[in-house]
Amino acid sequence: MTEREVLQANVEQVRARMADAARAAGRDPGEVLLCAASKTRSAETVRLAATLPIDLFGENRVQELVEKQAANAYAPKPAHFIGHLQTNKVKQVVGCDLIQSVDSAHLLDKVAAEAARRELVQPILLEVNIGGEASKSGVDPADLWALLEAAAALPSVRVQGLMTIPPVEEQPGEARRWFAAMRRLFDEAADRWRGDDRVRMEVLSMGMSADFDQAIAEGATLVRVGTAIFGPRVYKI
Repeated sequence: MTEREVLQANVEQVRARMADAARAAGRDPGEVLLCAASKTRSAETVRLAATLPIDLFGENRVQELVEKQAANAYAPKPAHFIGHLQTNKVKQVVGCDLIQSVDSAHLLDKVAAEAARRELVQPILLEVNIGGEASKSGVDPADLWALLEAAAALPSVRVQGLMTIPPVEEQPGEARRWFAAMRRLFDEAADRWRGDDRVRMEVLSMGMSADFDQAIAEGATLVRVGTAIFGPRVYKI
């Protein structure tokens, strides 16, 4: 099989899993977007994947996002930044279709300042550390409300929802409780900001290759899938 044929078969399997999970939860499969997480993948591989029924791409590394954008690899699909964003690299990321990983007031201010300098409004998601893990980025759930208030006061950013990476669980199905907790936060935020265009709870980004079925069951509107599409990552030594 050619590389494109392998990718196509993988995407078809992922799409089938997504549809099954959505229908089992009484949801329309069309409500959930497929984000292909393309960390470590070449521009050539991404370009092939962009011809398949993938809704958008997500990059974890700033350098890869910049290089693949320059190579026009994502076209005609959108590209989101989904990794931890350091403040000294904000200038390279602002302007992308969506930054999913704004996790602090300091980073929020940096993104807003760069967007204002460019005279644009940057769409963002706020990343929540739903499991309270010291090793992971994300705002503490209790501090989400203050961060939402801060974002709403900045005209050069627009919150479109929330993102999370839950703790890795040892048993199948255990991640679902974290996704359920995220959905409760998402719904509460939607209620608090209903009718206010400065904050829109439209995107709930959660779930990856091993657990996106559970995430969809709990209300994810976007899943970030890498390995199930591209196979195991190959890191350069």
